[in-house]
Amino acid sequence: MLLMSDTDHSVSRKKAPLPVQTNKIESREWWLWGFAVIVTLGLTVAIMALVYPGLNLRTDSEWLALKDWVRGLAALVLLFDIYTAYQHLQLSRMRRQLAERNELFRLITENAADMIAVVDAQGHRLYNSPAYEKILGYSPDELKGTEGFEQIHPDDRERVRHAADNARTSGRGERLEYRIRHKDGSWRILESTASAVQNAKGHIERLVIVNRDISDRKRAEELLEFNALHDALTGLPNRALFLKQLCRSFALSRRHQNYNFAVLLLDVDAFKLINDSLGHEAGDELLVQLGARLAASLRALDTVARPGIAEPSDTVSREEALAKLGGDEYAVLLDDIRHPSDAMRVAERLQHSLCAAFPIRGHEIVISASIGVAVSRGDYTEAQDILRDAEIAMHRAKERGKGYCELFDSAMHAQAIRRLRIESELRKGIVDDEFRVFYQPIVHLASERIVAFEALSRWQRAGEMIMPGDFIEIADETGLIVPINQRLIADACRRLKSWREVYPAEQPLVMCVNIPQRQFADPNLCAQIAESLGHAALDPDGLELEILETVAMGEPAQALRVLSSLKRIGVRLSLDDFGTGYSSLSRLQHLPVDTVKIDRSFIAQLDTAAGHQMVRTIVLLAHSMGLKVVAEGVETREQHRTLLSLQCDLAQGFLFSRPLPADAIEHLLAGKASAQMCPCK
Repeated sequence: MLLMSDTDHSVSRKKAPLPVQTNKIESREWWLWGFAVIVTLGLTVAIMALVYPGLNLRTDSEWLALKDWVRGLAALVLLFDIYTAYQHLQLSRMRRQLAERNELFRLITENAADMIAVVDAQGHRLYNSPAYEKILGYSPDELKGTEGFEQIHPDDRERVRHAADNARTSGRGERLEYRIRHKDGSWRILESTASAVQNAKGHIERLVIVNRDISDRKRAEELLEFNALHDALTGLPNRALFLKQLCRSFALSRRHQNYNFAVLLLDVDAFKLINDSLGHEAGDELLVQLGARLAASLRALDTVARPGIAEPSDTVSREEALAKLGGDEYAVLLDDIRHPSDAMRVAERLQHSLCAAFPIRGHEIVISASIGVAVSRGDYTEAQDILRDAEIAMHRAKERGKGYCELFDSAMHAQAIRRLRIESELRKGIVDDEFRVFYQPIVHLASERIVAFEALSRWQRAGEMIMPGDFIEIADETGLIVPINQRLIADACRRLKSWREVYPAEQPLVMCVNIPQRQFADPNLCAQIAESLGHAALDPDGLELEILETVAMGEPAQALRVLSSLKRIGVRLSLDDFGTGYSSLSRLQHLPVDTVKIDRSFIAQLDTAAGHQMVRTIVLLAHSMGLKVVAEGVETREQHRTLLSLQCDLAQGFLFSRPLPADAIEHLLAGKASAQMCPCK
């Protein structure tokens, strides 16, 4: 409550304040000795008058009669002396107890970590414990020579003074925190409580004040609060603090119709590649440098705020405007912008600031970032909505490529809602077993015999057949393609086993299944393939797994390990969409594949000289490596004849058959069971 009062009476470090019992003992002691002296003198005079005959005219007979009185008075004197001695012993005992209590009080106060002070009803300081000097550095003389509120922080003095006055008048102290200056000039934070000491009449005589230094605790609390609202790596505001600032700007926009703000969401392009190539520590160092550069760019920006609208308490500083939301995502809050172009200008300058290389552990790293921008509108109902829209715009920027900036519009939101709906329905469709397997024949070009099928997923929802183009991309991005494809492989293996038994041929049928990138990266892929083959009792050579060329060439070492493991199972392997990636011939010849599939985009250009030469080169290259060639997307007889002339082995496409359900394929096989010829359109 109070460190010291306005006026100083005394300061003592060695002597504790005497309790109220001291006055009572002294009063009782003076009464006892005074009474003893008076009684003793009276009894002595009486005895002398009786004992010495010269003092009276008694006869011998009278003197003999008074002997009993003398004996009685002597006995009374003896009893009184005994009583006096007893009282003296009692007073001595009480004095010793009081001295022990005072010594205990002295030991407690002098060794207590808390600062203890006693002031009288007028505010005069009666006692200060030695802890004052230990904690604040002031000696007793220095305390005596200063005014009571001199060391208290100016902003806290009135509050402390009011609490002290209230404690003196009401007798009830309150817990109070305030700042006080240390002798070295630093500020300490004290937690103070006051207790009133009343006299017999109920009047407040003293206040006992206990002050505790809570500076370390306050610093720890501030550190915890800072860590809760700031990113541990960069020290920038985190998502929680950014949302708090965003809500403040949103509330301000609701109060002022002309107030607008914007959110920029920045995501580093291909950041995973940096982590994978240089390590996570290098990636963390890059994020720290990136945060510092963005902060410096924001401080250097010309302000886009329009003065006069935002109240001082509502404005957001440039330091608070930048936040790290997590991973490699940063967000910027721009207050009170005039036009969306202001936000785009800031985004472009932020991107420009990233052009200079970042020195990371002896490397010069050049990065780019995709930025999504969303500007506040009147139809927003929650502050988080604008952050959501900025994220949608950022993902749209990433779809365009590296280093792009996109401004959110309503069409993006509609697309995001549609995507979310499809994702939700996909999850439900997997649970409800709504996915069907269709099969497209693969034919031998020379004989037009069906030699294989490609298994393809179709989504039958509420009586409507949804084509792959409407859901495969979303399923792949969300990872839902993995359970869909696992079920497809299991169904396709069982179906092929049945067809091989019912429709035997000189060359057994083969089932081709595409393995998407997410499934290819699954460490349990080989075990899952082996399990599907085992449940269907299908020979491994009846299953051909198609791997995208870009997947197989993206991480050659990893791809080689996975492909070699699959090959040990006994399945066939095929490179899908061959020619669309950036294949290295030195890598290709080491991959354990059996077939390459020419992408349909090259087949569509067979009538051009360049397309013709490209397909011819692929066929020659594959044959030189002992690989078979499958042409995808064959739709015309002219393409058929050209592929035959180029000695392409196999083909699939609408010319031969569209993807069909299992029962239609069985009709097709049953109708041409003798030769398994495919009816060309």
